[in-house]
Amino acid sequence: MALVEATTERIVAAEPERVYDALADYAGTRARLLPEQFSEYEVREGGTGAGTVVHWKLQATSKRVRDCLLDVTAPAERTLVETDRNSTLVTTWTVTPAGAGSSKVVAATRWQGATGVGGFFERTFAPKGLGRIYDAILASLAAHVEGGTPQA
Repeated sequence: MALVEATTERIVAAEPERVYDALADYAGTRARLLPEQFSEYEVREGGTGAGTVVHWKLQATSKRVRDCLLDVTAPAERTLVETDRNSTLVTTWTVTPAGAGSSKVVAATRWQGATGVGGFFERTFAPKGLGRIYDAILASLAAHVEGGTPQA
């Protein structure tokens, strides 16, 4: 199996702490940031940052639905890692300063892809599709924190 990776980033006009707090708020803010490809969102444990267990279904294509049960850790400052119990999928969210009052948010996802012809297509197309999904999440995040919406 080959490692498949997808990375998306965005500069957000808000302080890193505010951006990280919004991302880490699985019980409130996070569900509101998700685009239509996500369904059955449910916080099963915790709700804020490390120690949270969250479930969702991700429909990346019309035929591909991934049932995700994720353990959230925070191994470094302003970093969240979501590790899927049902697969090799791992997404790392990193928020760093990007000038006065701004932040750089990076979402990096990796997983062990299929082999053969199916694996070739997965490595070729899945990163682009997942990138579009995470672009939508980052756009929603930016709108949320830049607009001054109070944290839930």
